[in-house]
Amino acid sequence: MPDQQKSPLIDSSITKGSTKSTDLSVPDILITPTDKQNDSINVNSCSNCSDDSGQKISRSGAKPFPIRGDRATSFVNKPHIIAMVGLPARGKTYIAKKLTRYLNWIGIKSKVFNVGEYRRQATEAYKNHDFFKPDNKEALAIRNKCAKDALEDVCKWLDDDCGEVAVYDATNSTFDRRKLIYETVVEKYGYKLFFVESICNSPEIIEANIREVKIHSPDYQGIDKDNALSDFMQRIEHYKQLYDSLDEEKENQYSFIKIFNAGEKVLVHRHEGHIQSRVVYYLMNTHIVPRTIYFTRHGESKYNLNGRIGGDSELSDRGQEYSKCLAQYIHKQKIPNLRVWTSQFKRTIQTAESINAPQERWKALNEIDAGICEEMTYEEIQETYPEEFALRDQDKFHYRYPKGESYEDLVARLEPVILELERQENVLVIAHQAVLRCLLAYFLDEDADSLCYINCPLHSVIKLTPIAYGCELQLVHLPVEAVNTHRNKPQHIIPPTLPSKQKTFALPPRKRSIISSDELKKISIVFCDLKKSDLNDEDELN
Repeated sequence: MPDQQKSPLIDSSITKGSTKSTDLSVPDILITPTDKQNDSINVNSCSNCSDDSGQKISRSGAKPFPIRGDRATSFVNKPHIIAMVGLPARGKTYIAKKLTRYLNWIGIKSKVFNVGEYRRQATEAYKNHDFFKPDNKEALAIRNKCAKDALEDVCKWLDDDCGEVAVYDATNSTFDRRKLIYETVVEKYGYKLFFVESICNSPEIIEANIREVKIHSPDYQGIDKDNALSDFMQRIEHYKQLYDSLDEEKENQYSFIKIFNAGEKVLVHRHEGHIQSRVVYYLMNTHIVPRTIYFTRHGESKYNLNGRIGGDSELSDRGQEYSKCLAQYIHKQKIPNLRVWTSQFKRTIQTAESINAPQERWKALNEIDAGICEEMTYEEIQETYPEEFALRDQDKFHYRYPKGESYEDLVARLEPVILELERQENVLVIAHQAVLRCLLAYFLDEDADSLCYINCPLHSVIKLTPIAYGCELQLVHLPVEAVNTHRNKPQHIIPPTLPSKQKTFALPPRKRSIISSDELKKISIVFCDLKKSDLNDEDELN
């Protein structure tokens, strides 16, 4: 695998132990956070006012519910279908799932339609590779029908369910099949179409993909691994007999990208519009090099002890102890080529100061801006701004602090961080609760409602190892006590009003919970509690 490209966003020529301040400028194809609210509203005279669109504005001047589609509908003016192309075991499904996860995370409603699943539902139990022989007319008719049914479902989902991007995951390996897709998508429905072809000539990558993914598919349940590998290799040979790669001359009217050997080289042809530009940019920044990403919050701060949010507080005594404990843990892991990223706030920089590795300071990793509520406790916010307190509990993801940010704004701000993480190898990110929630939601495929309530406890390390179609997650509790800053999702939400007299809303109880909702679907999770003796041991920690 070739060396990774240096990022245009970050100067990577940093010596060991040095630090680099990083203030990202988002390229034109990336979204920037929604503008902050107009400060000119008279909060004293606004008792039930609305803006020009008729949306209610709170007494503080903040629109209570920025619409989820505000970021997406500005550039998804026409539904898109992304059609995968390539021989089996070339990473098409990996790309499809990864791309869909990214698009959903940035607010574009996306879904994968896998033709293989349609084939399994339409046929009896898989027998052997003979089903995929070009001269097996009966099987070919079944496969063609499944492909057409899936394509119709794609278009129906875009039309009926207000979908924005559908990924059509199939081999689509002939000129005739791609012509049928173009006629259906573009000429019949008037949608936009973009082909993504994955070409791989590396036997090592192909065999690794088959052994890791394909032999564990429903087709090979109960079959010996070596027999499954042999059968799948013969299936690939059947597809090769009819395979037509995307051709710039014969298929000049199509928009497409060709990815060679998992990102060694990329060819882009006639890409159109913002969605396709984002897809190209994202795919150019991904790789399959084995790596591990470590997330941790800063050590306990003095503001954490007082229950205050935001600000630029220093670490408490226990936070300082965690800083040393974290450095010992990272040293024990013996992580090659580790880079450490922190925000520009003191508490994350102090947490990283004992770690012997190149460090970078990211403004994009700063905690969510709480606006007029900065450095307040939740009790103070409840008493001073009862309406804002209730509005945030009602829709935490979209709610924007007056003169501050929403979680939705934070996701947009963190997009360059995600793209850079996809380019990197081993990275330790030391950041803040809201920031880590957004980053984890991307890797764990959590929706907007769940994102805001992912539990990221203090003095714990979250270890993410990307695997075939997801991430393996390990939560390591280091042996330093800390306060619990997690607030569970309110069970009973009181609709906010604009009262003439201030009302008080009860704070929901704070409880310790597992790191995410829905048991982290499709995520392998391991919990590990370390003792101080573990950190002093000469043996490497597991």
